[in-house]
Amino acid sequence: MEYESGFDTRKYLENAAQQARERNYQDFVIVDVDAHHYENETWMDIIQYIENPMVKKYMEGGSGFGAIGAIPSVIGNQHLSGRLTRYPLRRKEKADHPKYGRDHVIVKRAMEMIGIDYQILFPTPMLNLGLHPQIEIEVELAKAYNRWLQDTILAVDPQIKTMMFLPFNSPDACTEIIEEFADKPGVVGFMVTAVRYKPVHDNAYMKVYQLLEEKNMPLGFHAGPIWQGERAFEQFNKFISVHALTFPFFNMIHLTNWVINGLPERFPNLKVIWIEGGLAWIPFLMQRLDNEYHMRTSEAPLLKKKPSEYMREFYYTTQPMEIPDDLDILKTTFKMINAETQLLYASDYPHWILICQAPSMICLF
Repeated sequence: MEYESGFDTRKYLENAAQQARERNYQDFVIVDVDAHHYENETWMDIIQYIENPMVKKYMEGGSGFGAIGAIPSVIGNQHLSGRLTRYPLRRKEKADHPKYGRDHVIVKRAMEMIGIDYQILFPTPMLNLGLHPQIEIEVELAKAYNRWLQDTILAVDPQIKTMMFLPFNSPDACTEIIEEFADKPGVVGFMVTAVRYKPVHDNAYMKVYQLLEEKNMPLGFHAGPIWQGERAFEQFNKFISVHALTFPFFNMIHLTNWVINGLPERFPNLKVIWIEGGLAWIPFLMQRLDNEYHMRTSEAPLLKKKPSEYMREFYYTTQPMEIPDDLDILKTTFKMINAETQLLYASDYPHWILICQAPSMICLF
């Protein structure tokens, strides 16, 4: 296949395409429950969907990962300190199409090369939006992004899905978004960015969970990194340490609050997914919470069974799946989380971890 000069997603994924052919991915359906695009590359288009004129004017002051007044910046080396040049190069990728926008074209190129049939698409810089000190910024940008995504991608391509962004700092705005998008094409659930400090068991969120349960829509918590602003993590001097611990950290906090405060009993039909936090932390937390529960049962009066039993009813994603030298350890993890029914495949493309792990992921299932 011939590609245009310069960076091209299809050329970058030629090895992945060969792997897909050799492993006959075309013989079965692959659903990728966590993939990303860089919405900052289409920033000015998204901003046009903002209804509040003051917020819109505020956001037009900048674009990109450090958009002025919009996205809290993140310190770190998610691009592997320049050893993978895909991040800066892909901004120059030619993706002209008479019908589809740039994001759509690049996403479909990756899906076709990897062998993905359906993909749940998430934003990238906006995953840090939960830390913005102005609630109205998160609300307005979440609504604008959701509407832009619906109009430009979801409504025109049934293979691309999403879990719509919920501005969790405003429970009222969350319910508005659920009502607006629950029945729209391509919407398969709703997502909360996990890096935030609102306790999930706060009574203000009960109406959000009730509405999701009524709509039969799952709720996903998408993990992310944090280095600056979290005092414990500011002790790290290497991003490898930040990446190892911060991704599961907030998911562990939210899951613990979710279980100990009895939310699985209050909303038994609400499906919950824990995304991009890995798997190794789950057996630890199961054992730790069970041990504490045995000794302090009175502090969790809503629970009718052990915390680990509720955790086995949650859903988890394969990325980044820790691959130990002794695969019996991984098998034990699979057994503990009921992986046959609760573990969902996720590529996390185009993030760098896929490049490091891809050969071993799908073949394990």
